[in-house]
Amino acid sequence: MHIMHEVLNYILDASVLLFDYIGIAIILVTGIAGTVHYIKRDPLIRLKLAKGFALGLEFKLGSEILRTVIVGDISEILIVGSIIVLRAALTFLIHWEIRYEESHGIEREEKHTESDAAKTKNMKASSRERPRS
Repeated sequence: MHIMHEVLNYILDASVLLFDYIGIAIILVTGIAGTVHYIKRDPLIRLKLAKGFALGLEFKLGSEILRTVIVGDISEILIVGSIIVLRAALTFLIHWEIRYEESHGIEREEKHTESDAAKTKNMKASSRERPRS
């Protein structure tokens, strides 16, 4: 029985570390990609950043949930519980921003497309009206 408990602790420790590292890697890659998209003036940068950070936080939240299995006393449970609540709140806020950006991003993209079409139409009309020499 003692061996099974040790194996379970080993698997839990490895899983917590794996989820932590995956979450950190996703957040780092998202930050670097966000910088590149910012330099390129991508209008959807906020949406892409929010989605990447939300995914990274989901992995970090998963590692905290697994960590609750390992904790020994009430003070550790309170600390881990607080971390879970904070990460869940962050995840909720990021998902709210994703929904906001998706709904407003589509409207902005449509307005941008319509204004480009109107500019093209005006340019064609003005080029037809010019007198030829």
